[in-house]
Order: sequence, then C-alpha cells, then structure tokens
Amino acid sequence: MKSSALKSERRNPLEKEEIGVLTAERPAISIVVPVFNEEDSVELLCGKIQAVMEKMSLPFEIIFVDDGSTDSSSEKLNALADNHDWVRCIGFRRNFGKAAALDAGFSVAQGDILVTMDADLQDDPEEIPNFVAKLGEGYDVVSGWKSIRHDPVDKTLPSKVFNGVVSRLSGVKLNDFNCGFKAYRAEALDGLSLYGELHRFIPVLLHWRGYRVGEIPVRHHARQFGQSKYGYSRLLKGALDFMGVMLNTRYATRPLHVFGGVGILFGLAGFGILSYLTLLWFAGLGPIGSRPLLFLGMLLIMSSFQFVTIGLLGEFIQRQGAGRERRYTIGSTRNLGEGGPDREQSPAKRLAAIARRMKDYEKDAVPGDVKIPNSKSA
Repeated sequence: MKSSALKSERRNPLEKEEIGVLTAERPAISIVVPVFNEEDSVELLCGKIQAVMEKMSLPFEIIFVDDGSTDSSSEKLNALADNHDWVRCIGFRRNFGKAAALDAGFSVAQGDILVTMDADLQDDPEEIPNFVAKLGEGYDVVSGWKSIRHDPVDKTLPSKVFNGVVSRLSGVKLNDFNCGFKAYRAEALDGLSLYGELHRFIPVLLHWRGYRVGEIPVRHHARQFGQSKYGYSRLLKGALDFMGVMLNTRYATRPLHVFGGVGILFGLAGFGILSYLTLLWFAGLGPIGSRPLLFLGMLLIMSSFQFVTIGLLGEFIQRQGAGRERRYTIGSTRNLGEGGPDREQSPAKRLAAIARRMKDYEKDAVPGDVKIPNSKSA
C-alpha cells in the first residue's frame, strides 16, 4: 500500500484542473445502473461507487436509469443528481425492461470505459478496478462471473443450464451470461441497439462483431433489500431472444441462406413424397387422392415457396438498411446536459491517460500496472 502521504497527493477526480487529456468535465469511466424499485439501495450504492472511483482518481459519472419504478426510487435518484454533478438520471414513463434501460444509459454515457452493474447491492463496486485492469489486457468487453452465488437453487440451476447452452452454441466461452456486472470500451457499443432480453447477450453480439471478450470472477453478495426480479418467464424470453441473436449474428447479412435453405429442404421432401405417390398411381396400386401423404407433400411444396419468399424479402430489407427504432420513451432526465455523448473521434490518448492514472492506484485486487493499448488486439 502507498503511504498516507502519497495518498494525499492524489488529485480529486472532481477537480476542475486538466489531468493530461482527462478533465473532470469529461468522465473517463461511466457507470450505468438500471433501477427498478430499489429505493433502499440506490443511495448506499452511489456512496460505494463514489468511494471506489475517488480512490482510483479518475473522473467519472454514474448514470442511473429508472425503469418505471413504482416506489420512491425516482425521488431518491433525483435528489442524488441535485446534490452531485457526476450523478445523472434518466426516468422511463413505465417499465420497459433492463435492455432498454441499458440502451438509454449507453446513449448518453460520455466515458471511454462503460461499466454496468445492478442496483441491488449484490454487485461489489470494489471490483471496478479489476474490470479496468482486464480491459488493459486488450479486451473490449469484460464480463463478471459470479462463481460463488448467494441465490436459491431454483435460480442458480436453470441459470447454469442456460449459460452452458448459450456458451456452446454461440462459441463465446463465458461462465455467466446472466451477470449484469460488465465493462466495455465505449467504441465497442457504438451502433448497438438493445431490446427484449438482449442485455444478456451483449458479449455474443460484440464477439460476432470481432471484439475480444474476457471474463473475471467477481464477488456476489446476498440481497439486502427488496425481492429479486428474476422469474422463469424471463428465462423463456431470454431463450427466444437467443434464437434471434443466433439468427442475426450468423445470418444477418444473408437471410436468404437460412430461409432459402429451409425452403429447399421442404421442397425436396415434398417433391419426394409426390414422386412416390405418382409411382404408386402409375403402378396401379390404388387411388392416391385420399392419402394423407398427398396433402403432406403439397403442404411441404407450398411451405417451400413461402420460406424462399421470406428469404428474398429479408435480403431486400437487409440491403435497404432497415434499422430498429428505440422501443422506450423517456419522461425525465437530470444532469445530462445537451447533445448526448461527446466522445473524441480517437480515444487512444484518453485511454492511455487512464492507464497512467491507474498506475497510481495500488490495491491488492489490481496487481501491477494497467496498460490499455491504443487499439484492440486481434
């Protein structure tokens, strides 16, 4: 540990002096926190994050996104924003889901590194330096792994099965896709649109874009207040969204291949059935008009044309560059300013400055220097 004299020499991250290319007006790290009915946790969480970030001596911002809370979460968040210029708040008019909340937070975040975490105090802000250190090894996204969980077995067992299936099918070797504690380079999130339960699959989406995905074990605390928002319906929705992710990542630019392929298989099966029935008719082995196979063959032929048509329409839509509109509406904001994020075209200098500042931060959980390369590794 550094001596107290050296600690006192560290600059306050909120000072208005220039720190290389880092300034207090422009955060280096943005912490995005979705909130839904967490009135007992938000103030404690804000204080914990502040303590960690000031110890790191990096300019930061905390972006709370109130996802239509029905308790006093909104009032407490607005009070935090009124008292701290580094706290920013977005309030949804109703509950739109965690993916929409993260999407809204990402759209206004100004940091070069974005950290996401839950508001229920189960994620430990003390892990944030470890995420930054892992990014410094050349990764573009780092996901947390709750290796020791404080949740009931009816939540952990389905989660393990889900994680195993997603890891095997997607090719992204993570142990915990459900963990909301993650860190990203801001550039990796540019152009990413989230909806449904896609927040679970951000590493998969970024992996298929060519970004490097890493993982670190994180501490997981038992819930102190309120009740878990987890339910089996969310697991089912997540499974359906994963099917959509696989389709979008593997065949987003060639929908005719997947739909046309299915159509061809159906067409071949239908043609084979009708050919078989035709041979029976020519051989005089009885009438075929009342056979169920005839209707099945005709159904497969018609389905074949439909799938090929869907594939052609998909190709046309994809080539037209149709995008997905945001599926939420914002009712209020605090401390966001105007114009949204104002990132430099090239963040290399700021990332290097973050690395230099992290050299001053010594902690048992972050051994050695943190080196963030100017460009992502292959």
